[in-house]
Amino acid sequence: MNKELIINTAPSGIEIAFLEDKKLVELHNDKTDANFAVGDLYLGKVKKLIPGLNAAFVDVGFEKDAFLHYTDLSPYIRSLLKFTEKAIDVKQNPFDFSAFDNEPEIIKTGKINEVLGNKPNILVQILKEPIAAKGPRLSCELSLPGRFVVVTPFNEIIAVSKKIHSGDERKRLQKIVESIRPKNFGVIVRTAAEGKSTAELHQDLLDLVSTWKQIQENLKSAVAPTKILSEQDKTTSILRDLLTEDFNKVVLNDKNLYNDTRSYIEKIAPEKKEIVTFHNNGFPLFDQYGITKQVKSSFGKTVNLPSGAYLIIEHTEALHVIDVNSGYKSAGNNQEQNALETNLEAAAEIARQMRLRDLGGIIIVDFIDMKLPDNKKKLQDDMEVFMKGDRARHAVLPISKFGLMQITRQRMKPEVNINTSEQCPSCHGSGKVTSTLLLEDEIENKVSYLASSSHKTIVLSVHPIVHSHLTKGLFSPIYRKWARKYKIKLKVLANNNNQFTQYKFFDENEEEIKF
Repeated sequence: MNKELIINTAPSGIEIAFLEDKKLVELHNDKTDANFAVGDLYLGKVKKLIPGLNAAFVDVGFEKDAFLHYTDLSPYIRSLLKFTEKAIDVKQNPFDFSAFDNEPEIIKTGKINEVLGNKPNILVQILKEPIAAKGPRLSCELSLPGRFVVVTPFNEIIAVSKKIHSGDERKRLQKIVESIRPKNFGVIVRTAAEGKSTAELHQDLLDLVSTWKQIQENLKSAVAPTKILSEQDKTTSILRDLLTEDFNKVVLNDKNLYNDTRSYIEKIAPEKKEIVTFHNNGFPLFDQYGITKQVKSSFGKTVNLPSGAYLIIEHTEALHVIDVNSGYKSAGNNQEQNALETNLEAAAEIARQMRLRDLGGIIIVDFIDMKLPDNKKKLQDDMEVFMKGDRARHAVLPISKFGLMQITRQRMKPEVNINTSEQCPSCHGSGKVTSTLLLEDEIENKVSYLASSSHKTIVLSVHPIVHSHLTKGLFSPIYRKWARKYKIKLKVLANNNNQFTQYKFFDENEEEIKF
């Protein structure tokens, strides 16, 4: 699969678009004024214990206190509290962490007031960013991710990613890590470590141990609440997590970020440093790669599919609801087969939409009804395949007797919500219309459908400005290309009564064709 990362630097921050085979699948905004990011480490102050929830509220500097549940404390919380107190004390810090004596683990069924009863300062990691009126979600199970491994302090555990299927490779990696693992650090071997040498793994591990030493240094004389360590910027973290053999292009329009990114890739994958290119031709970067148009067509309540089917995406406080509609797609003779084809097309787009919008929590999908159990099973299996590339944890349940599919997806941050409407030039802002970027494609899709439905002569009525756009050019105007492409007679008429984005189709008998 062809993977590209397009990074656009703007005054408000950095926009990051991830493309798979030229199709937008992820969109990230790394805002310059963002205060919290998943993975950041803070020295917080326990403010309030809630025994009924078995949780605590911790002040980490956000307007709302952050939430810390007992199950997120980590079995090694007593060691963490001891380490934090010792690291803050100038007289005791620096100290050799390899000689640090760990405290006994806590039990899974304990009470939070037994552990945090004296409301101490505590080192915490952001598990979820603030969402709506809620503060951040915290964890004390600290982890420092690298390219090939993740280190977890205060334990001796070694684990290898389950996505590495070869038993021999898993044993090889386990043996390597056992020989290089520092004392008091657990190590999780990531999927990207498959086939890597001892030297590469050791260097990655040394870098993370150095980061832990920096955390220890930053804690010296620290006063809660304060940030102790920032997760790498989003661009670097995405490269760290996504860079694979089929990742073949990174394009940036900021010279400093270009140099930093090239240096980073040269460090972690020297053979791929040439994939980084600098964009400076004066044309907007996102427009150059068709991202602006894809954003316009992919966000909003309605998402159109190439076949004429469409999705309606609604949001509530508790869940997201997606309705699949067949639209103007031909019913054909086999209703069951058409329903399956439409559902499979919709499933692929739904999997993309969940990644693109970063939908989290519960997603309910109302597919077109199918009667055959085999078709329902195929739809579920294909949905799982479509979501295989999704880095967020997720689960797909079988289709219920009501024809609904339930999907749960990990929510780490607020969903991406972009307003794709623009002011209507016909009513001077009193209404909203679909983006004009998509009008030409929308009309062509309808022409294609009519041609496939045995319409050989078509009259298209449009606003005069749209008429000018479709008929401009002496030799090859747009409407003539469509006529040749779909082998039809196509005539375009200008009608001042049409709104700017309104169009109508008529057949050879001058009767309007309804969709």
